[in-house]
Amino acid sequence: MRAALSVTTRGGLRSVAAALSLALLAACGDSGGVSSTPAPTPAPTPTPTPSPTPTPSTFDTSEYRRSNGTVSDNAIPGWTLGASGKGVAIGIIDSGIDTSNSEFAGRIAAGSADVAGGNRSLTNADSDHGTLVALVAAAARNNSGVMGVAYEADILMMRADSPGSCTSADGCAFFGNAIASGIDRAVQSGAKVINISLGGSPPGASVRGAIGRAANAGVVVVVSAGNDADSPTPSQDPTLPDPFAVGIRGAGNGNVIIAGSVNSNNVLSDFANRAGSEASWYLSALGERICCVYEGSTPKITVQNGQNFVTVVSGTSFSAPQIAGAVALLRQAFPNLTAVQAVDLLLSSAKDLGPAGIDATYGRGLLDIGKAFAPQGTLSFASTLVPLPSGDTLGVTSAAMGDAGRLASLSAVMLDSYQRAYRIDLGGRMQSAPLDNRLAASLLAPMDDVASGNDNLSLGFSLARTGLLDASPWQGKLRLSRGDAEVARVLAGRVVARIAPHTRIAFGFAQGADGLIAQVQGHSEPAFLIARSPMGDFGFARSGEASVALRQQLGKWGLSLSAESARSATVSGQLAGTNLYQRHYRDGMTRIAIAADRHFGALETGLAASWLAEDRTVLGARLHDSFGAGGADSVFLDATAAWPFAPGWRLGAAWRQGFTHARSGGLIASRSRLNSNAWSVDVARQGVFARGDSLALRLAQPLRVQSGGINFDLPMAYSYDTLSATNGISVVNLSPSGREIDGELAWRGLLWGGGASASLFYRHNPGHFARAADDKGVAMSWRTGF
Repeated sequence: MRAALSVTTRGGLRSVAAALSLALLAACGDSGGVSSTPAPTPAPTPTPTPSPTPTPSTFDTSEYRRSNGTVSDNAIPGWTLGASGKGVAIGIIDSGIDTSNSEFAGRIAAGSADVAGGNRSLTNADSDHGTLVALVAAAARNNSGVMGVAYEADILMMRADSPGSCTSADGCAFFGNAIASGIDRAVQSGAKVINISLGGSPPGASVRGAIGRAANAGVVVVVSAGNDADSPTPSQDPTLPDPFAVGIRGAGNGNVIIAGSVNSNNVLSDFANRAGSEASWYLSALGERICCVYEGSTPKITVQNGQNFVTVVSGTSFSAPQIAGAVALLRQAFPNLTAVQAVDLLLSSAKDLGPAGIDATYGRGLLDIGKAFAPQGTLSFASTLVPLPSGDTLGVTSAAMGDAGRLASLSAVMLDSYQRAYRIDLGGRMQSAPLDNRLAASLLAPMDDVASGNDNLSLGFSLARTGLLDASPWQGKLRLSRGDAEVARVLAGRVVARIAPHTRIAFGFAQGADGLIAQVQGHSEPAFLIARSPMGDFGFARSGEASVALRQQLGKWGLSLSAESARSATVSGQLAGTNLYQRHYRDGMTRIAIAADRHFGALETGLAASWLAEDRTVLGARLHDSFGAGGADSVFLDATAAWPFAPGWRLGAAWRQGFTHARSGGLIASRSRLNSNAWSVDVARQGVFARGDSLALRLAQPLRVQSGGINFDLPMAYSYDTLSATNGISVVNLSPSGREIDGELAWRGLLWGGGASASLFYRHNPGHFARAADDKGVAMSWRTGF
């Protein structure tokens, strides 16, 4: 059926007449091209039992699928967030409502009234137009018949049809004063949205005034666009919404939506008035073949040729209550929304139809409740209002944290651009540091070594012949020469000078202080490609190091002081055409250390303590600026030992223990602590195959967070009454599930007039990633100069 709406004038008073025709449609369809819908006989009505934690499947029932408007509207995402319209009143200006229909049981509000003819019953025996509109907006979810968009909303029915008019051939008549009275009464009775599925000539002053008062009271108004487009002799211009709707919108001060109709293919209905100049306020919903005409409390069933049929209805009259129901859902779920915001939200979240953007046919497009319920714009933390753009990474963890970033679980209450509160899962936006490829870092970048000096002054530099290594994350061990690498494992350039008989000073560029201390102490250590020593390992990559070390011999003890500055590295992407990760070096760090060394006979020992201050990062992990992270302080305790237990043999061990404290501030809470460690054990043999060569075996664990994490002081709840958040502590554990253990057998020596090396290595859980495939292989290198 279709509701044909027109305007008439009686006795000098402006009124709106609604003629409603119902027709039983045969299976083959009627001349208007609208066919009947087979339906099984409705089942008895049980008591609804909604799930306390609803999921989409909870709502995908036969009742829902009969309610084809809600299906088209994509209502389930709103329902699964807990929205049902409960506590929100929908005002309906229409021809009354069947008060005995159980679909409305307990939800016809006390403020409902006959506003046109005295004390008539709300039930109108001559017209069920108002009942049908109310069913589309708010039929109960009771496993029977259909369910409305806002299935628990209250209904403020304002019966406004002129007494006796619904029995005439022209249908019900609605006088302007009655409509205005209904609008005012609905507002006074607490309606958050008013549905007017009427149309005709422009509204008079009384109706425009009532619409203005509704706007001032923060009430949304939804009005039908009209059904003149396919009329042989349309009474109104079908390229524009009905004049009644245009006048309502003009008086609404941004609070009005004009409802158009589409068919099941999302094509504008043949009968629906187009958006025209009201395109910015025009929103469509399914308005064809809407189920169903009721008989009592269940859909009316007609039997033809042994088949059961229901009667469906069509018209913009039935598009409007879907939009009104959507408003009710939004204003229940987000009570902070103003009427203007609710209108803007539904219009801006509509599914675009027809030509791209707002157009004169479809206006804004199709109602999409799911999208309207999704967060809009940039999210911000509810407690600080600091934004967290949707495309941004929450944070990038460091190598010492392994796969902890991928496993991080974190959620917070955040506000969208409409200041609506959502609990957002942030854990999936934490990025782990990529797995490094130490072998490539050591072998792919050609370099030249320059070294010179004597016992009082020595200089060494490594010069890379390409810029590739500079872009890699591993800062491979640049070696000054084979001998220097064996003695000090210097990574880049350094100057070491003896300034007194028992005092040495060293300066380094692109080299950490640990290498300088090893140089001034004169400690010997085998060189490996893969298995690192804990000394110099802070669990994250660095660049731009500048360091200084001073050593004083005090009897049998040597005392060293050192300081260094650098920039920590964070992942930014991949280099085109390579598997190397590019990093940005932007966050400063400084470190000071004190170290003591002593020989006990042939046994070399060393102890050290250092303090590392990071300006912005936490053990190399970088959090999004919205957290307001203020960096971290770490203390590292080191112990080393080396024992030449037999001629040509050396046994070495090293341990590093770290204690990191993230500075509180912003959304970082106090007592954010990390415990980390690294270790290595190695044995080396000099002169294995020839004089000057060496063979060494090492087992090592790179620095790994053993326990602890960061405490986030995040909004956990939000009150729309006070528009404020309640914070709670969420702990993100940064201890990885994997543990990298490296083993490497390395040979170095002279071969064919050049320097040669070969390594056999194995990395278990590389990068501290439990699911990472073990990395194993053989590396060989030969270099000579010309």
